[in-house]
This record gives sequence, structure tokens and C-alpha cells, in this order.
Amino acid sequence: MLSLRYLRARRKEGFISVIAGFSFLGIMLGVATLIIVMAVMNGFRTELLSKILGLNGHMLIQPLDGPLTDYEAVAQRIAGVPGVKFAVPLIEGQALASSPFNAGGVLVRGISEKDLRELPSIGSNIRQGTLEGFDSGEGVAIGKRLADQLSLRAGDSITLVAPRGAVTPMGTTPRIKNYKIAAVFEIGMSEYDSAFVFMPLPEAQAYFNKDGDVTAIEVYTDNADAMDAFRPLVHAAAERPIYIVDWRQRNATFFNALQVERNVMFLILTLIVLVAAFNIVSGLNMLVKDKGRDIGILRTMGATRGAIMRIFLVTGAAIGVVGTFAGFVLGLVVCLNVEEIRQFISWLTATELFSPELYYLSRLPAEMNAGETATVVIMALVLSFLAPLYPSWRAARLDPVEALRYE
Repeated sequence: MLSLRYLRARRKEGFISVIAGFSFLGIMLGVATLIIVMAVMNGFRTELLSKILGLNGHMLIQPLDGPLTDYEAVAQRIAGVPGVKFAVPLIEGQALASSPFNAGGVLVRGISEKDLRELPSIGSNIRQGTLEGFDSGEGVAIGKRLADQLSLRAGDSITLVAPRGAVTPMGTTPRIKNYKIAAVFEIGMSEYDSAFVFMPLPEAQAYFNKDGDVTAIEVYTDNADAMDAFRPLVHAAAERPIYIVDWRQRNATFFNALQVERNVMFLILTLIVLVAAFNIVSGLNMLVKDKGRDIGILRTMGATRGAIMRIFLVTGAAIGVVGTFAGFVLGLVVCLNVEEIRQFISWLTATELFSPELYYLSRLPAEMNAGETATVVIMALVLSFLAPLYPSWRAARLDPVEALRYE
């Protein structure tokens, strides 16, 4: 009763109540900000990982003893390894894609229709055209952003220029060939939608002078975090000398940078909660000084030091606990509606807050992790209970005679 009464402002204690209000807002905003930032960074990592691994595979296998001419048999054996979903033989090469309107560098991948349909990022994301008859025709599948840059659509022709073409007495000449656009896909990651061209495997073998062999085999598994367990099994199934590079090695710098940024953001934003906790300390110190006469009267009436300490402890902790749970609710609401909020702010300010060209993704993701959210809430609650300890101890140590002299 006394704790709640001290939290309510009277005219001469209005300033103390204002400090308590700012402490409450600080903890609420600090907890909400931590939850939102961690959720967005988790969602960012998950989305990027799904986009990257949905197109590039978990393992890349390359031969060490000559061309990979027995790729069908090797891929079939690797696909039989427990936990491997499928193995995709492919040819990869760089080329210049051009149209009457524009031109740009692309990465051309030769792949069979069956394997292209199985790729998680491609099969279900065809926006124009179709993959029917992809193997039998001379059509290609290109990303939507590339199609937009070249002002092309399904059914139009695209010109591909490879630097290494036919060998003539005058030297190696570039290979230039027109292809019909059979399909346009949209993965949702701008880097891939603007740079990838998929070509039928037999056509790619002819285009890149690969006579009956492939560049590599990409392996897709059911657990991206178990690469160390899959490595010896895939080596044994290949039955020939191979070199394996998994997704962690291919994207190590990128994902390590994301992890460092995430940890640093957590530490920086924790300072918001710490500042709010210090506000609780300063506010309670002023309250103890203001309530000196009340403390003296309570002590002379028989209140123990423990009772006085509990009064101020509950007063300070109540601010932090209510602020923490208010911040949790605010963070939860924002995380569940983060994309709608982004679109509203973009509309309000007439700017693009989350440009796909800069952030690779076409939408702002948010994925709350139960463990991280619990850590944030528990940390804020611990600080809320630690902050009022010193002011409460000071109030309990006041001598009744001295306390009655406070005005």
C-alpha cells in the first residue's frame, strides 16, 4: 500500500514521479528495442540463409583427377547417402547478357529440367513462362530483376556472350548466341534475381565447350548445420578423389559479419536498459530524502528496518517489472507487424526504408527466438530488482531521530 502510494504523485512530489515515469519509459523502450532488433536480425539471417542455400546448395563437389565425366553415376551414389535430398550436376560460367535496351554480366548455370524444378528457390517461384520442355528446347530461365534491367519478358530473346568460344587460327573468339526466355523467376533476393541465368545442361555443355562433363555437383541435405557429419559419407559415396566446399566456407565472411553485428547491437542496446535502471536509482534516492519524516514516524511506530527496505524495494522494482512486461508486449506487437509498419513509414515519408538492392531481401523479416527473448526479459527484471537495492538500504539505515529532522 505504501509503495503504491509513493508512486502516485502529489503536488510537491511531482518531479519524483516524472523521474519514475521516464524510468518506466526507458525500460519499456529498451526491452522492446532489444526484442525487435534481435528478431529482425534473426529473420534477416534466416531469410538470407534460406535464399542462399535454396539456390547454391549445402555442398559443392569438384573433381581432383580430371573432368567429371561420370557425373550421373557420382550424383546418384551421393543422392543415396542418408540425409541427402538430391545431388545436382551443373555447369557454371560467366557471360554478358544483352538486349536491344541494356547489357550486364551474368552467371550462367547449365542444369537439367528435373533438377531445376527441385531447387527450393526456383520451382515454386516462376513468375512468367514455364519450365515445360526446358531440356528439349533452347530456352533459358532468368531472374525478374535481370528481365527488368534488360526490358525483357518470357518469350523474348536474350543474347549471351561468352569470352571463350570457338578456337580459330586467329585465336579464341567470343561465343555469341541468342536464346528464347522460357521462364522468369523471382527468388526475392536481388543479387540472385539480377545475376542468374539457367540453361539446359546439354546446351550449356555445348556453349561452354564441356564435352560430356560438368563443372561440379551441388548437394542439398536435410540439415544445413550437420556438414561435418555429411563430409565423410559424401567422400565415401563419390568413389573418386573430390574436393568439397560447404556453405559455411563459401559464405564465412558474410555470416561471421552478421554474427558480430548482432552481438554488438545487443551490447549497445542493453545500455538503454542500464540507463533506465540508473534513473530508478536516482529517483528512489530523491524519494528517500523526501520521505525522511515518514520513515522516522514509521520507525518510532515499530516498523523494522526490513519493512522500510521492502517498501522502497517494491516501489523501485514495480517500475522496472511493469516497464519490462510493457516492453515485451510492445516488442511482440511490432515484430508481428514489422512489414506493415515498414510499409506505413515508407508511405508516410515517401522513401524506401528497406531497399532490396542494399539489403538483398524484398521484405523486412522478423523471427523471434524464445531463448533470446527470455534472456532480454530476465536481464531487465534482474536489473529492475538490483537498481532499488542501494536506495532501499539507505532508507532502512536512517536513524529515526535524524529522519524526523527532514523537512
